[in-house]
Amino acid sequence: MTPGIVAAFSRVGLTEVDAVTGTNDRAAPRTRFSAGLDIAPALNPMGSPVAVNRASGVTRAIVAPSGSSNLFAGQGAVVDLADDMDMVTRPRALQYVAFGEDGSAKAGGSRAATFLLFREQLLAARSYARNPATLAEWGNDAMIQRADADALVRVIDGTTPLFVRVDRAADIVNVLKLRQEFPALKLVLVGVTEGWIVAREIAAAKIPVLVSPLTDLPGNFEQLGATQSNAGRLKAAGVDVSVGVFDDDDAHKMGYATQYAGNLVGLARVPGASGMTWDQAFASISSVPARAVGMESSIGSLRPGRVGDVVMWDNDPLELGSRPVAIWIDGKVQSLTTRQDRLRDRYRVPQEGALPKAYDR
Repeated sequence: MTPGIVAAFSRVGLTEVDAVTGTNDRAAPRTRFSAGLDIAPALNPMGSPVAVNRASGVTRAIVAPSGSSNLFAGQGAVVDLADDMDMVTRPRALQYVAFGEDGSAKAGGSRAATFLLFREQLLAARSYARNPATLAEWGNDAMIQRADADALVRVIDGTTPLFVRVDRAADIVNVLKLRQEFPALKLVLVGVTEGWIVAREIAAAKIPVLVSPLTDLPGNFEQLGATQSNAGRLKAAGVDVSVGVFDDDDAHKMGYATQYAGNLVGLARVPGASGMTWDQAFASISSVPARAVGMESSIGSLRPGRVGDVVMWDNDPLELGSRPVAIWIDGKVQSLTTRQDRLRDRYRVPQEGALPKAYDR
């Protein structure tokens, strides 16, 4: 018996079929809004990935938007994966922004432009907070829209955590320095492929990170320091490490989180490598992500006062072959049946009456 898995980074509910635009609400590349975008109205609790991830033991997920036409992607939410229509646990739970190569492409082509645009938009939001008439005075030259300014004011004062996608060690250090000018920022670093290089700086800043522990080869030039020991080295340095599934089908396969955590346990036994203990690894997919989003008092653990998210497994949940045999979300028992299960049962022994009319034998 364990607490339900908290997916530290996902697009569940925003995507049904990745290749079909009409079913994909993860990004809004042609809108004039950015930070003000709120994914909550776009979430679909009836999407098939919800049941698939629930059947893997995931009971809550931190869902982030993928992008907009501007630097900031918008406001994410914490959701539950229960079999009902009320999916949103906490709307506007985070703001998401990408630095590095992705941010450079949005800001004008260089990291210098990324950091400048970030600062200017936060400063514009600060001016708006002090004098709301500022935006009207700027007219067409306004740096941001009113809805974006409202959202960024909550980032500046620390009300909304800022999830920052950043991988290169030098970029990580520069993101940490942003708190010198905006000291109330509640930063959460996402990706952090080269985080082990600057682990002491991250730990000293007391900033949590969200990593994909199987990233051991560079996918681009900002990941040249990729190593499977990244998560273990960060943890050993005193960093709060969450393990998540991103850049790896983060809408459909959040259940991989248990496999990722299990790999860290195995990695701890490899000479010269850095992994985690079982307790540390399981916490990285349950209580630690809950703490990163400021919800450790309600989700991610089995303690008095927490919501009733419980999973009963048929074996060690960090073993690859283990599966849930029963799941409760908010204290209510949940179905483990997915669309794939129903299709399997329908076509295992095809009968003429059960087949679609266009089925060709």
